[in-house]
Amino acid sequence: MTFLSATLARVKPSPTIAVTTKAAEMKAAGKDVIGLGAGEPDFDTPENIRAAGIRAIEEGKTRYTAVDGVPELKQAICHKFARENGLTYDPSQVTVGTGGKQVLYNAFMATLNPGDEVIIPAPYWVSYPDMVLLAGGTPVVVPAGLETAFKITAEQLEAAITPKTKWFLFNSPSNPTGAGYSWDELKALTDVLMRHPHVWVLTDDMYEHLVFDGFEFCTPAQVEPGLYDRTLTVNGVSKAYAMTGWRIGYAAGPKELIGAIRKVQSQSTSNPCSISQYAAVEALTGPQDYLDGNKALFQRRRDLVVSMLNAAKGVTCPVPEGAFYVYPDISACIGKTSAGGTLIADDEAFATALLEETGVAVVFGAAFGLSPNFRVSYATSDAALEEACRRIQTFCDGLTES
Repeated sequence: MTFLSATLARVKPSPTIAVTTKAAEMKAAGKDVIGLGAGEPDFDTPENIRAAGIRAIEEGKTRYTAVDGVPELKQAICHKFARENGLTYDPSQVTVGTGGKQVLYNAFMATLNPGDEVIIPAPYWVSYPDMVLLAGGTPVVVPAGLETAFKITAEQLEAAITPKTKWFLFNSPSNPTGAGYSWDELKALTDVLMRHPHVWVLTDDMYEHLVFDGFEFCTPAQVEPGLYDRTLTVNGVSKAYAMTGWRIGYAAGPKELIGAIRKVQSQSTSNPCSISQYAAVEALTGPQDYLDGNKALFQRRRDLVVSMLNAAKGVTCPVPEGAFYVYPDISACIGKTSAGGTLIADDEAFATALLEETGVAVVFGAAFGLSPNFRVSYATSDAALEEACRRIQTFCDGLTES
């Protein structure tokens, strides 16, 4: 259609949403499908948070709020950053959006000009490059494969920086790999950034509370205080507090940047849902003890999935530090033919054949910028994970040389 924006032609729909939608359609048609594509906890929002939302409704907190968040929530976010990350912000340095995704998009819309570059380590969350493109910027993808545990090195970051670089986009623990950067690994990256004062840091900390085996989360402005004035630290309540549908994300950073983000939001969505904001206040200020329980649950599932996938022929699945994803390598499967007769030419063909022949829905690695891999979300029941992994094992056992 010729009246559509040329910018729109540069982006593609979210592959993760596409996989989830296809799996749902197959289920609706009566097929036996196990969906491992959706990145959201499979349990309900904690009762105290749900009660706070209900209370907000009953108290009439259902009107417009300030564009980028109610004062109570901004104050709760400031306390959270101080308590958990050693970062001091005041409410004027905080923005609240309709999910972390909107906060990221707003930041790009507020700052990118044509020709500006954004360094994005791969594998990356599927939306990062497309949001940069929509905002008129240029994604600069830096691959980090199995050999570096899906983490970029200081040397790679240094080599990717040019005079056009505006942002370094950082995500730890990572979606899709679960890879987490230690303090020393992150310090090596921040040392590079300190040598390039024109480069700003946009860090996506959404999986902060989902870390395993004693791994200690850290964020760039915490590791290198010298980056404080050019870092936007993004987080949210979706993953840790099982609040994906409530759609509340937030960020803290320099006042001028926060003001620019507010301007973008004022002319797009205006305020996030008022009810969700008050529920988020409870999430951040209420009891936090269930976070450890959730962490233990996901670590058990991680161990189950890693063990079973590594038992599948041709699959290599590293052990991630956090989040609720694994990103197995299937190099040994490429070029083979499935039991159903499909040539596994790449990871997309693998994922398609796996879904059609076994009913297991995963997301192919090319969607995340690094192949040949696929992503499994283990945010579902142990029973479903066991059955899905058994089917993956059977599928891989059935692959033959073409």
